[in-house]
Amino acid sequence: MLSCDDDTPFAVFNAHGEGDVLLVCEHAIATIPSVFAGLGLEQHALMSHIAWDPGALELSMRLAKMLDAILCYQRYSRLLYDCNRPPESPSAIPEKSEVHDIPGNRNLSLQERHQRVEKFYRPFQRGLSGLLEARRKSGRQTALVTIHSFTPVFFGKAREVEVGILHDVDRRLADAILVQTDTLDCHYVTHRNEPYGPEDGVTHTLVEHGIQNGLLNVMVEVRNDLLQTQEQIDAMAAYLGGLISNALLPDSKWPRTIDQTGGRL
Repeated sequence: MLSCDDDTPFAVFNAHGEGDVLLVCEHAIATIPSVFAGLGLEQHALMSHIAWDPGALELSMRLAKMLDAILCYQRYSRLLYDCNRPPESPSAIPEKSEVHDIPGNRNLSLQERHQRVEKFYRPFQRGLSGLLEARRKSGRQTALVTIHSFTPVFFGKAREVEVGILHDVDRRLADAILVQTDTLDCHYVTHRNEPYGPEDGVTHTLVEHGIQNGLLNVMVEVRNDLLQTQEQIDAMAAYLGGLISNALLPDSKWPRTIDQTGGRL
């Protein structure tokens, strides 16, 4: 399914990071190996938000440097397999994304679906689990933070929210972050569980690797029109990095200022 020139699906950035945060970016890249013939899509669709989360990897890398965090990410398009979905989910290998039909994902046999799971999902899950297990064995604390971006307009409807702080049943880290946005002069419209929530099936990584391991966890969604330039990415990283750092400080008392220079607090 992958040529010998293709990279493994699981990639790590800042592998020797010493911070308490482990960053995950499941929709980092739009790459589709040539053997899949672009899943029958036109080039504009392959580079649109249906194939990846624009700006999310760059933001994740900036945060990794700020927080001295390890970052793991998926090297292939979520259209091949969405690593934030379990194999039983229909949206793991979507036949349609928003208004785009995906011919290469239609009428797959059970064997073809199994191959996608084994080639894309399993290596990613094993890689992330291995990082977490190594940290556990070394006695390191871990807060799991997943980074995503979303489109400003969805099915013709504009989205006002600029940053979403998402959680499933474990809301500890999300609450600690949102306390700051409620009390400080925030630079972005930041809401809880928007534009998606657990009912939309977007918290698989949080549940599988965070909640089941008893780890603090949160998912961050950023509107992708705020991640188009390096200046925008740096500003968003400073905002989020400050929120995350403050939320993880022991015995924190609110409110606390956010470091807008991009440095650690």
